[in-house]
Amino acid sequence: MLLIVVWIAIFIVSLVVMVKGSDYLVQGAERIGLALGMSPFVVGVVIVGIGTSFPELISSLTAALQGVTEIVAANAVGSNVANILLIVGAAAVIGKKLVIEKDLIDLDLPLIAISTVLFLGVIYDGEVVMIEAILLLIAYLIHFSYTIFYQKEISDMKSLPLQVTRRLMGIVNDKKKSESWRKPKIGLRDARLIIFGIVGLGVGAKYLVDSVIAISGLFGVGAGALTIIAVAFGTSLPELMVSVKAALMRKSDIALGNIFGSNAFNILVVVGLPGLITPLTVDQTTLMIGVPAMVLATLLFVISGISRQIHSWEGAMYLVAYVLFVGKIFQLF
Repeated sequence: MLLIVVWIAIFIVSLVVMVKGSDYLVQGAERIGLALGMSPFVVGVVIVGIGTSFPELISSLTAALQGVTEIVAANAVGSNVANILLIVGAAAVIGKKLVIEKDLIDLDLPLIAISTVLFLGVIYDGEVVMIEAILLLIAYLIHFSYTIFYQKEISDMKSLPLQVTRRLMGIVNDKKKSESWRKPKIGLRDARLIIFGIVGLGVGAKYLVDSVIAISGLFGVGAGALTIIAVAFGTSLPELMVSVKAALMRKSDIALGNIFGSNAFNILVVVGLPGLITPLTVDQTTLMIGVPAMVLATLLFVISGISRQIHSWEGAMYLVAYVLFVGKIFQLF
């Protein structure tokens, strides 16, 4: 009993360290990017947007290096299910209603749908080999390039994650503030943030994977089953914080844009990069329950996008669906 408590405590602390490390890394990289002359838009999409998915990526890379490859796909699939059903659901309930902008419908909905179909084609046989991993990464480069070159309108602020939007809001729309704004200077604090962030992510990921292996063994459940719920939820906390805060500020486009970007990154990069290290296996729980749940969640998301809004009652339905998903994974019914 004591051993179980110890490993659960290590699991929780590891998640906290990883999330905090990701936050530090993003803060430092964001300031350095602006100081080096990167546009606010590029900083938002490249650094902050991708930064919220660092916990998923680092934990999956660590799992691949340790040979626990079933964690990788379970992490990506579980995170995508949590992002849509849990995070979008919570954001819709808290924000009362999320309005989906036309730009998201025209660009992001088709891209996430295509990415999901490609991912299904890769993992249908229960494994991801190197050539398939390369295909996923190429798809993300295309997705990323399309987003950068066709949505690069800073004044609209459509795709910026919350941290950058809050910091820069008013600079672009207020001429006087725009003229008086100066690029931040790179200081020792920025370097410390990046160092602490990298160390936090690395150490947190190492003990996170160790704790997942230990806990799954103690409870007699597969590492994939534990990952698809517990790890996926924990590593999705950055997205949860961004989207919920955006919903409270009535910035639906930020709340939803954050999810679109994160989900594409998860299934293309979080699976693709570890797949370059070693062939990945997809456990039966992920393949038979997680993947269908992700497809259904994505389909619901696309339908909601076409209707241009997600009401609070739809958000509540998303949350109920997530509870059912968790119950199914742990065979509660």
